[in-house]
Amino acid sequence: MTAVAADLASGKGHKDENFPVGSFVLRASVRAPVMAFYRFARAADDVSDSPTASPNTKLRLFDVMRATLDGRNNADLNAQQLRDILANTPVPLTHAHDLLTAFERDVTKLRYDDWDDLIDYCRYSAMPVGRFMLDVHGEARTLWPQSDALCAALQIINHVQDCGEDRAALDRVYLPQDILAAYGARVEDLNANHASAALRTALGDIVTRTSKLMDEANGFSAEIKDWRLGVEVAVIDALARDLLRLLRTRDPLSKTVHHSKATTARIALFAATGRLVRGR
Repeated sequence: MTAVAADLASGKGHKDENFPVGSFVLRASVRAPVMAFYRFARAADDVSDSPTASPNTKLRLFDVMRATLDGRNNADLNAQQLRDILANTPVPLTHAHDLLTAFERDVTKLRYDDWDDLIDYCRYSAMPVGRFMLDVHGEARTLWPQSDALCAALQIINHVQDCGEDRAALDRVYLPQDILAAYGARVEDLNANHASAALRTALGDIVTRTSKLMDEANGFSAEIKDWRLGVEVAVIDALARDLLRLLRTRDPLSKTVHHSKATTARIALFAATGRLVRGR
């Protein structure tokens, strides 16, 4: 029997993600398209991360998802549902297609030469998510640059958090090769249970560059007209900044650099209150 994307489902849901997805804060009218987009992305991510499917199988499944988005078949349920729910809206399917480009790259490209190479990956893996959210809320596309910066930062934070796991599971190394080399770090350093001094310094450089991306996103939540989306963005922004603070001192190879539920709730409450009271 020919494999379909559903066969590779990981069982993960929106509550398992690092940052809020389709939270109760969002207005009811956008929750359906947001969750359809999430389910599509989750399914594609599961295909990409499958430890058992071959590269050719993964690429074939992405082709099926693309064809379903384009209306050339109805073979992929998540792609069909997303296509149908967006059919009567002005929101394009471009964002979903861009995500597939990133997932295809996950299969065919295991190393990134430099920072620009990594940011180009984020252009397809992360930025479309923010752009979709702005589009589905009817926000101005003049906000895309700030959204792009925030989404790229979120993606790179995830890469640093999971750098050891990515290398061990599928030999993926998103850390720019030139930054590793500049400090004498090697890909093989990611195999250890503790980061070498060289790797820690390289990771510090990446964290600093990511913090500059966050600076580019300053004031983003306050520019969003939909206050509910503005609150969610403010929460995501605050969580990201705190993770960067943790990554400056914690070794992601030896320690889990994630927020506890209690810490997430505390940071979220403070950020949401600030956005509601001060508008930022």
